[in-house]
Amino acid sequence: MTVAIVTGSAGLIGAETVRFLSAQGMTVIGIDNDMRRHFFGEQGSTDWSRQQLEAQFPDYHHHALDIRDQQAIEKLFAHYNSAIQLIVHTAAQPSHDWAATDPMMDFSINANGTLILLEATRHHCPDATFIHCSTNKVYGDAPNRLPLIELPTRWELDPAHPWAKDGIDETLSIDHSTHSLFGVSKVAGDLLVQEYGRYFSMKTACFRGGCLTGPGHAGAPLHGFLSYLMKCAVTGAPYTVLGYRGKQVRDNIHAHDLVNAFWHFFQAPKCAAVYNMGGSRHSNCSMLEAITICEELTGKPMNWSYQEQNRIGDHIWWIGSVNRFRQDYPAWEYTYDIRGILQEIQEAMAERTLGK
Repeated sequence: MTVAIVTGSAGLIGAETVRFLSAQGMTVIGIDNDMRRHFFGEQGSTDWSRQQLEAQFPDYHHHALDIRDQQAIEKLFAHYNSAIQLIVHTAAQPSHDWAATDPMMDFSINANGTLILLEATRHHCPDATFIHCSTNKVYGDAPNRLPLIELPTRWELDPAHPWAKDGIDETLSIDHSTHSLFGVSKVAGDLLVQEYGRYFSMKTACFRGGCLTGPGHAGAPLHGFLSYLMKCAVTGAPYTVLGYRGKQVRDNIHAHDLVNAFWHFFQAPKCAAVYNMGGSRHSNCSMLEAITICEELTGKPMNWSYQEQNRIGDHIWWIGSVNRFRQDYPAWEYTYDIRGILQEIQEAMAERTLGK
């Protein structure tokens, strides 16, 4: 039996990972206690996703555990022991807005929970590959110091800058910037994953995602940019754009493309690898551009407003380079661009929200 453990298994990336690994014939053990319901209320709950996974995949085994519960995690890892070949850690408190409401819980999940999983891996399956779903928020607001130019619908990097063609690479410093409390807790987890790779010679990787998205996202006002935006476009609910004149830019990667990158890494893992992993120049948009696409797809104007105050530590412009990953895994390719992503979200959202 070849076992993969997926934390946050009912969430966007976790559920996509379960589907992908199940298709590869792996026995998948899911860990998810639906903390999104606590963070974002009923609209953020992923219980519907858990039910789908359990119904669709006989070799998927769900455990409603808290990753901060060291005794429970150790017991689960001890049960499967050396059969565990892969751990994909996607569980997190994912919102930098929410983190400020309860910094203790945010840090205990994102930092301490990651440490508990790494220790369980080291003790019970040290030869397994450990993949950590990190974030570009580990860089804090350092990208805001880049030479940006304001265009009619977006901010853009000065074409003379070395990162203008492909995006920001992994040499950007994480120091001397405002991270938000969420960014700090994710930095701690990110560095732990790297250090366990180096210090204990474990096969670990941090994938520093931009905006991760797809039709399985349970978008909420404080998290899930494209998902929540499209939900408002479909239902007519109000949406508020925060700061930067709505021209802030994000790269967006479909969950399937990210999980496919995980799979490529698992086939030839490295020690303490770090990759920026997002939509890059292939798939990105500003808020204004995303609103326009949503209106085109739904055929109706959105009910949106503008608030001048931006979020603390928020990026004005983020397009990450995936060149380092492509150099290591040249067979990996994108399958979705920004319009394709939004169209798929819209179709799924209409079906779930309006019953179409």
